[in-house]
Amino acid sequence: MTKELVLHSSSALQTRQLAREFAARLKGGEIVFLRGPIGAGKTVFVKGVAEALGMKSSPTSASFSLMKRYQKGKKNLFHIDLFRLSEGEVFNLGFEEMLEDEKAVILAEWPDPLASMMPKDRLEMDFTLCGADKRRIALRANGPVSQALAEGLWQSQNK
Repeated sequence: MTKELVLHSSSALQTRQLAREFAARLKGGEIVFLRGPIGAGKTVFVKGVAEALGMKSSPTSASFSLMKRYQKGKKNLFHIDLFRLSEGEVFNLGFEEMLEDEKAVILAEWPDPLASMMPKDRLEMDFTLCGADKRRIALRANGPVSQALAEGLWQSQNK
């Protein structure tokens, strides 16, 4: 695990721009865990990634459907939201298919129930509310793929 890298956003627009820069670095196969309280910007970030990847429909909170798949050509984006679920409740939800797609990007909100089922190489992003529209986004990588992703994004924001 690498050191924590920290980004800041002062608006939803800036969070979406950060997400677009993040999406430009995606090659497929990345797993991202997004944590933070309701309203911290997790879904705004997911929307920005989907837009940048050219997905036609815009993600909304997936809380009621748990997992949504967005597709453009051969690109797949899985948006998972496991708010209020326990680890025991997620075993039979069909994550195997999602994990078999080695080129898919997986963005998981409230991901803790999935942690034992997911590969270790994943980027963890913790969104913290800092008053008004300001957000602190801490990045922690857990493998070489996620480390390169985190460092590239951090460097682009700290030029």
